[in-house]
Amino acid sequence: MTAMAAAPARPLPLSEREFGLLYAEVQQFYAHQMQLFDSFEAERWAGTFTENAVFDVPTLPEPVRGRTALAANVRRNREAQDRSGEQLRHWIGMLDVQPQSNGTLRTRAYALVYMTPRGGVSRVHRVCVMEDELVLCRGRWRTNHRLVTRDDLA
Repeated sequence: MTAMAAAPARPLPLSEREFGLLYAEVQQFYAHQMQLFDSFEAERWAGTFTENAVFDVPTLPEPVRGRTALAANVRRNREAQDRSGEQLRHWIGMLDVQPQSNGTLRTRAYALVYMTPRGGVSRVHRVCVMEDELVLCRGRWRTNHRLVTRDDLA
């Protein structure tokens, strides 16, 4: 998956009710996924991705590929955060969900990363755009590809 084009593909025809239920399901997926990430539940977080998922973020020298590498990255994040004494929290908002004709979902959302130093005041650390391809696996949404861009690096 490359950066998404400005004009989304034609979505599947869904009734307003069906789309509302799908949208709520995707919001719950992200709420769960981000809380696992911020709680350093490495294997459970990696399990919200497909087996061969790609996680492409500008803070890493190359994309992370596969669940094993995703979980290892979360464990490295925990070690770094333990050393720094700063707590990171991720907030996902302004979610756009575009169903695709092949049954996948293309999503685009703003991701705010807050940093709170131990005993300090929280502040916005990064402002990002997160673009995902979600696929249905055994009745559950999984991230197949994630591309994150940062506003400060644009």
